[in-house]
Amino acid sequence: MAKKGLNAGEAKAEMTPMIDVVFQLLIFFVVTLHQEDILSRLMASRPAPDKKADPEQQPDLINIEIFRGGFIVKGRVVSLEELDRQMRNYAAMSKTANVLLRCTRDSPHQYLVQALDICAKHQMTNLSIFSM
Repeated sequence: MAKKGLNAGEAKAEMTPMIDVVFQLLIFFVVTLHQEDILSRLMASRPAPDKKADPEQQPDLINIEIFRGGFIVKGRVVSLEELDRQMRNYAAMSKTANVLLRCTRDSPHQYLVQALDICAKHQMTNLSIFSM
């Protein structure tokens, strides 16, 4: 005669009450969370602006297009030496200006490396590279 009761294979855990408890806890933490508590503890400070530099002169974005024939800066084709001179002038105004290097599909890799070398030479570190 077999014993009546639960066998090892018949043990079940009901998921519905557990899911209800999890949702109740989630709602409790969302409702009791105060956003200003988190924001008041963040240590975020912005750097002071450079007082000796004129904001009108500082470039916020230096756009360099690299193509098969060379470099384009401000809408005109420039040589490697001219690019070096212009980057020296930009670096004298602000070394933190953003430099956008846009490469065409057929531009030689060597030109991109040369432009990156010039930026590194003048300590311009905010660089973005895009292919067109």
